[in-house]
Amino acid sequence: MPKFYARRRLSILAGLMAMTASAALFNSPNASAALPTPVSAATARTYLASLTVATENRTGYDRDLFPHWITQSGTCNTRETVLKRDGSNVVTDSACASTSGSWYSPYDGATWTAASDVDIDHLVPLAEAWDSGASGWTTSRRQSFANDLTRPQLLAVTDNVNQSKSDQDPAEWMPSRTAYRCTYVRAWVQVKYYYGLSVDSAEKSALTSYLASC
Repeated sequence: MPKFYARRRLSILAGLMAMTASAALFNSPNASAALPTPVSAATARTYLASLTVATENRTGYDRDLFPHWITQSGTCNTRETVLKRDGSNVVTDSACASTSGSWYSPYDGATWTAASDVDIDHLVPLAEAWDSGASGWTTSRRQSFANDLTRPQLLAVTDNVNQSKSDQDPAEWMPSRTAYRCTYVRAWVQVKYYYGLSVDSAEKSALTSYLASC
């Protein structure tokens, strides 16, 4: 085979390999845009040490006190924005509703192709926030918390897993995928620290234990 054609063939093969690698990366769960990267485990340990330890109090809690799924841009609300952020090949209609795509749930490792099978989890639940300090916030601050796209607070996950988690803290519930637990507790501590929320003693003990192995 002439050298020119050999070089050309090698060049084509290299290009095809690069395209295959890119496609594999794009289709892998970790390649999807998702939760903003939490602080490091070392930083989370420092944050945790500074959090106030207090008994929780749910008196007066109502989910409606945290206005959520507000408009983010155009016709897209917070839920729809996170669905687009966390999914792969997401197609939306003129109302910003997801009509197709796929969503990988890092809590349980499941992949879904219908947006109706996916919930947007408040990593630190609204009720948990109320219990640990948000009861004294303004409605505006509670709205910011419930729609926070900057901190690692909102994540697309399997709907029944989110419902199973409900308002539990890490002393009571953790993702079944052990590989995600370090990310989860780092995010939990970062959100609590940013918003000045307290932790109860069992919660702090669990977080300390999980962070020690991160």
